[in-house]
Amino acid sequence: MSSPSPTHRPRALLPAAAVLLVLPVIVGVLVRGNVTNPPFQGLDNTWLRWMGGPHDGLPQTVAGALNWFGGPYGALVQLAAVILLFAVRRRRSALFLFTAAIGGQLAIQGMKHIVDRPRPANPLVTVDHGSFPSGHVATMAMVVVVIGVLCVPRAARRWWWPVAALLVLTMMWSRTWLHAHWLSDTAAGALAGAGTTLLLWWVFAPLLAKDGRRKAPAPEAAAAAPATLGA
Repeated sequence: MSSPSPTHRPRALLPAAAVLLVLPVIVGVLVRGNVTNPPFQGLDNTWLRWMGGPHDGLPQTVAGALNWFGGPYGALVQLAAVILLFAVRRRRSALFLFTAAIGGQLAIQGMKHIVDRPRPANPLVTVDHGSFPSGHVATMAMVVVVIGVLCVPRAARRWWWPVAALLVLTMMWSRTWLHAHWLSDTAAGALAGAGTTLLLWWVFAPLLAKDGRRKAPAPEAAAAAPATLGA
């Protein structure tokens, strides 16, 4: 008899999520104390100078694509993924993705309105209210964690996480290169997006394990299939 698929929550998820969520809150408190000149404004100013022009060529193409991905059209892609998961009867996975997308945006928008940090001058793309934290970076962090949870086999995740980190760093670069955010905004967005999604992964882990068992045939059934075909 085969052993059942594990339904326990990975022990490292909850403390990792807590650390990742506490850090942007601390940074947000520091920014809220002086929104125009927080303690790390010098670093933000230096980085923004490094992100000067010319703003064209391949960097413009990459930054423009990432700006699209983190905006309303990217949200439609996430909605399509939720619908697809429902269509293939992975309802628990669909609920996880939907909750991560909505919950992450609610958290980010709440922080934006509480901290109320002005954006850098003359952004190169259309932006909404509040610079801290970066919603685009938080979205990218959420997406790469969800992909790692739902699409990447457990044994291959150690190879996925470096790729995921590179994607998040690229989004961080793009938001500062477009002068849409300060560097500290993007770092906080990455932490908040990843932390929120890890917390939801911890919450949903038993349900996602059921989806995983449903997706993969039991070993007994797989072994019986050739015998049935040969009968």
